[in-house]
Parts: sequence; structure tokens; C-alpha cells
Amino acid sequence: MKLSRKEKRLIRQARVRKKVRGDLNRPRLCVFRSHKHIYVQIIDDTQGHTLLTVSSLSPEFKGKLKKTGDKTAAKEIGKAVAKKCLEKGINKVVFDRNGFLYHGRVKTIADAAREAGLKF
Repeated sequence: MKLSRKEKRLIRQARVRKKVRGDLNRPRLCVFRSHKHIYVQIIDDTQGHTLLTVSSLSPEFKGKLKKTGDKTAAKEIGKAVAKKCLEKGINKVVFDRNGFLYHGRVKTIADAAREAGLKF
């Protein structure tokens, strides 16, 4: 039986999620990328709540981004999520790559968030 790309990613996601847990002091920064857009959530796993979310569809990026699914968009989203976290008093997070490989847009989000002051 051959697995699809999505099924393989879900297996990797479950493997990573076993080890990566977020709590109120150090929530989980979860990244999802599609072909057109990038989504980032800050999640408290103990209560199962999303504390904040930023995506390329957010109103703050309307008209600002030329493309919504490339590395420049990922850099802007990484900066925005770090800024919002620091405003809410969150300065440490656990990074969850969500089954995606840690390169390209996923790595760019992490690097931009680190540069903006968020600690992993």
C-alpha cells in the first residue's frame, strides 16, 4: 500500500507532536503552509486553546504582500507573530513544524521570529 504525500505528512506530524507539547508558560508555535498561504498559530495544549493566530490572509497583510506563499511573506509573518507574542507577554515558545521539512518557508518563519525577539 502506497501512502499519499498528505498521509506521510500526517505521520510525521504525529511523530513530532508526541514530543512537542505547549503549555501556558511556553506555548506551541504551529506552522501550516499551503501553496498559496502561510498560517501560524500559538497554542496552549494543556487547555486546548489557540492564543493567537497570524496568516497571510490577515487584514494587516492585505495589499502589503506581493505574493502570499513565498519566503518574503513567511518573513513578514514570522515578524508579526513575534510582535503579537511579545505584546501578549509570551517570549518563549516551542516550535512545531507540523510535519513539514525544516527548510524554505518554515525555516524562514522561525528565523524571522527569532530575529524579532521570540525565543525557541
